Amino acid sequence: MSKKNKRHDVNSDLIRGPIKKWAWLFLLPTFAAFCIGFIWPFLQGIYLSFCKFNVPSDAKWNGLSNYAKVFSDASFLNAFKNTAAFAIVTIIIINIFSFAIAYALTQKMRGSNLFRTVFFMPNLIGGVVLGYIWSMIFDGILKHYSTYLTANSTYGFWGLVILVCWQQIGYMMIIYIAGLQAVPEDMLEAAKIDGATGSQTLFQVIIPNVMPSIATCTFLTLTNSFKMFDQNMALTGGLPSIIVDKAKVNVTELLALNIYSTYNINKNWHGVAQAKAVIFFILVAVLAIAQQWATRSKEVEQ
Repeated sequence: MSKKNKRHDVNSDLIRGPIKKWAWLFLLPTFAAFCIGFIWPFLQGIYLSFCKFNVPSDAKWNGLSNYAKVFSDASFLNAFKNTAAFAIVTIIIINIFSFAIAYALTQKMRGSNLFRTVFFMPNLIGGVVLGYIWSMIFDGILKHYSTYLTANSTYGFWGLVILVCWQQIGYMMIIYIAGLQAVPEDMLEAAKIDGATGSQTLFQVIIPNVMPSIATCTFLTLTNSFKMFDQNMALTGGLPSIIVDKAKVNVTELLALNIYSTYNINKNWHGVAQAKAVIFFILVAVLAIAQQWATRSKEVEQ
């Protein structure tokens, strides 16, 4: 080794040594911000779910009372059913259509870049704006049939499905395009030489290779479905309402909007809303982990 290289290695060691020694000091501001902005509010939220309070400073411990109210609350159970149905429907529709569009746009068709831009553009519009725009569109169409969007829970549910699919298909399409473009060309050529049909190539070569993209898109659509708030509030506001056990239930309300509504209905229910939020977090975390495990195991099998 030359003297120049030895001198370079010595200088590198002299520089790296202090950096490694004091690396924690450079990470400290970011870690402190993470603890203040995420960890502490999260732990405080869990504590408040066991309390009765108007503001966090006057919280009084009341055990599992809030959780008991959650599971006896008809509006929460209705919102849970709505969210589960909404998640299943949107996961299927969004992933099928976004994959189909991505597959079509990677077949060397003319104007593919223009179509990619057009399909992606709805994702750039805010949820509240989309909600009000589609509300006017749906009401304008339903007006010809002497009804309106929030007159029927079926209209509201499928209105939400259409809005969310229109907004998110373009975003998922971009992810699928990246996955499809990463499929090795030699595998496609080998399938063609072996006489594989288009459907055989799709299901036996392409789809197994884009499983990471499928996992990502499924995870995103699942979490987005459970976190749906602004579109739900702007499009239907949870309406129409019915009375169940002397309590008002908004039949198109999803979980996130139900938590928000609970917090604002009555100051004595702030703890109940916090308990709903904790249950909501656990539910989304479990579903996300289960989905990731199922998709990863499928990827390994392939």
